[in-house]
Amino acid sequence: MLARTPAAGLTPRSRWLRRAALAGGLVLLAAATPALAQEAEASGLTRAVNEIGGNGRPLSLSLQILVLMSLLTVLPSLLLMMTSFTRIIIVLSILRHALGLQQTPPNQVLVGLSLFLSLFVMQPVITEVNRVAIEPYGQEQIDIGTAVARSGDALHGFMMTQTRKSDLMMFAKIAKAPTYASPKDVPFSILLPAFVTSELKTAFQIGFLIFLPFLIIDLIVASSLMSLGMMMLSPTVISMPFKLLLFVLVDGWALTMGSLASSFGT
Repeated sequence: MLARTPAAGLTPRSRWLRRAALAGGLVLLAAATPALAQEAEASGLTRAVNEIGGNGRPLSLSLQILVLMSLLTVLPSLLLMMTSFTRIIIVLSILRHALGLQQTPPNQVLVGLSLFLSLFVMQPVITEVNRVAIEPYGQEQIDIGTAVARSGDALHGFMMTQTRKSDLMMFAKIAKAPTYASPKDVPFSILLPAFVTSELKTAFQIGFLIFLPFLIIDLIVASSLMSLGMMMLSPTVISMPFKLLLFVLVDGWALTMGSLASSFGT
């Protein structure tokens, strides 16, 4: 068990900042170094932390906040590559182009919508990380190495569920990796590129299905204008109101959001 410095003498605000820094840093560390969390022994991680802290003592509050701020720099990459964000933002971007709208909704709205829908999809994983890693670590029941390993296992399970077997086999073959006995044995070095490839493939499949009805409207409008001899009139100008009307009548936003969330098995 990793020795802890007593919290006596800390003000309530300092104690809250310490717990917030530890919790946030733990989640980011588990995502930033998933291969280490999966492959290294918990005792080895504990020894590394002890060596950093010195004499078996943990890092001070200032250093903990410094580590947390450093890990925040890699948070955008983690958000894009290890969560449901990639699939959602691509589908919403394809939907906007299918409607013929260039900047509506604006990029800020699409990113914000994708972010909060990603939080909704990832809620079971976040709850699991909090239950098996953050709370036990905050109660000093486990050390930092065990907490990071458990957090990595939760992320690994989500990514493995959403990854196609063919993609895993492709990257395993490229890496000349041995045959794994179970999905839990697949390292993040192979799982991460396979997961991203699967997410891109799934996003484009969903986008294709969304694009089809709007493409039919464009073809009908273009054929009608050609038959009337209005070849100088852009079909997009005429088809856009009809596409918007169709999207509103079928409650397109609710269908899109619900389909995206359901695609992850939430």
